[in-house]
Amino acid sequence: MSNLTNYQIYDLLNRPRPLWLVKIDLSETSLWMVDFSDCNLSWADLSKADLSWAIMINTNLSNANLSYANLFEVQLNLANLRDANFTKANLSRAYLDKATLPGSIFVEANLSRAILSRANLNKSNLSGAVLPRADLSKADLIEANLNSANLSQANLFETNLQGADLRNVNLESADLTGANLNGANLSHANLSGADLTDAILPVGFLKS
Repeated sequence: MSNLTNYQIYDLLNRPRPLWLVKIDLSETSLWMVDFSDCNLSWADLSKADLSWAIMINTNLSNANLSYANLFEVQLNLANLRDANFTKANLSRAYLDKATLPGSIFVEANLSRAILSRANLNKSNLSGAVLPRADLSKADLIEANLNSANLSQANLFETNLQGADLRNVNLESADLTGANLNGANLSHANLSGADLTDAILPVGFLKS
């Protein structure tokens, strides 16, 4: 839990922008609708914080700890989230389009209906993540770990999934039109009702 008092947090958030908050501890704090746009929160501890409806456009959150945080409808467009930890965080309906996320951790995170179009998720860990109806169109997920993730009805139009781990993934009724699945591991994946029109499939993979 953060050692800052409510007054200190209020004072901090009302200082001239952009804020330099590297390694700050804001864990378990309520930060509803806070505006951290263009601020530097790299290596920050925001675990279990409530950031519902926060505005964090173009924010630097590289290596930040956001595990178990509530990020409902947060705006993280264009944010730097390289190697950030979102384990079991709630990012339902979050906006992460064009965000930089390589090496990030989303193990068992809730990303239902989240927008991640054109995001860079290369080598990220989304094992067990919940992503029904998420928009990952034209995103890069090269060598990403999506083992046992739920991507039912997700938008994966022209998504780059080269070499991704898609074992046991649920892709029921997902749109994979034009997606690149070359080298991906689709063992025991559920593709019932998925649209694979013009998709590049792994060598030897047979459409059912």
